[in-house]
Amino acid sequence: MNQRTLKDLLYEQVARIGKAVSSPKRLELLELLAQGEKTVDVMATELSADIKLISAHLKALRDARLVTSRRDGKYVVYRLTGGDVAGLLVTLREVAEEHLLELRLALEQMVADPAKLASVGREALLEQARRGDVVVIDVRPQVEYEAAHLPFARSMPVAEIEKRLAELPLDKDIVAYCRGPFCLLSDEAVVLLAAKGYRVRKILDGVSEWQAAGLPVQASTGELGQPGTGVTHQEPVRRNFNPLQSTIKLGGQ
Repeated sequence: MNQRTLKDLLYEQVARIGKAVSSPKRLELLELLAQGEKTVDVMATELSADIKLISAHLKALRDARLVTSRRDGKYVVYRLTGGDVAGLLVTLREVAEEHLLELRLALEQMVADPAKLASVGREALLEQARRGDVVVIDVRPQVEYEAAHLPFARSMPVAEIEKRLAELPLDKDIVAYCRGPFCLLSDEAVVLLAAKGYRVRKILDGVSEWQAAGLPVQASTGELGQPGTGVTHQEPVRRNFNPLQSTIKLGGQ
């Protein structure tokens, strides 16, 4: 094999990853799977898409070795092949935000109300949550919280908030988070809780952003969804984050 043929082969293999993530739906599927294992039916419901279409997208991701699957009875359960895949998704979004004005404008619309955001660093938030000065709530579905969540966060899915208001103190700041900057579940939580008189803000980080920044996350389940491991994971620091993604403003600060 001559040098030209070898280089073509090398770039062709790397391009398999680029081709696999060139679809908006596949990017969203990767974001969902970064929250934990999911069946095709669950992902089709989340994306409001046909099961056959989701299966085709998953095949493309599997062919690129970005996802893998296992059988659980009559269901096929998918998961990412590694934490680096979630990290790739974070990097792609950051590069897009840095270079695409259209994306920045769209993100600015999502955070148009600065009162919804906070302004303390990740480490400071972690320490405040450890001390109990703030209450961090994970508003994703319970199963995603069990797979991995921010330290000291409590699970409070959006659909359950109104029934569980008594669990939240009125005299402390509430910080909500969900799946990352493109997730709107935390916005729903902020609107709902603010209407009830709570001091509530959101952060744009999800678990993937937290890990990419080199901070720990906790898991309530094992790798295959078995409860009770309570492990803490640490990923190396990979990059500097845009301030839009890394700061949180708490009420009164």
